[in-house]
Amino acid sequence: MPTVKGIQSEYRFFFYSFDCNEPVHVHVQKGKKVCKFWLEPIALSNNFEFSSKDLNNIRKIIQKNHNHIMEAWDEHCS
Repeated sequence: MPTVKGIQSEYRFFFYSFDCNEPVHVHVQKGKKVCKFWLEPIALSNNFEFSSKDLNNIRKIIQKNHNHIMEAWDEHCS
């Protein structure tokens, strides 16, 4: 599970090795909580245990780091 480096956050942003056949997205984890966001456009795909407040924070982090996450996706899936 490659982690997206360089994002200052309490959350871990990552991809699964088999993700490249799906539209661009990122998984986010904190402890046992996990969610998945599509990146184009940014939209919640699924959520397991994150609160609405957490999801709003995660969305803001994704918006702020969108280009960086997209570059990491391209590097991972190329």
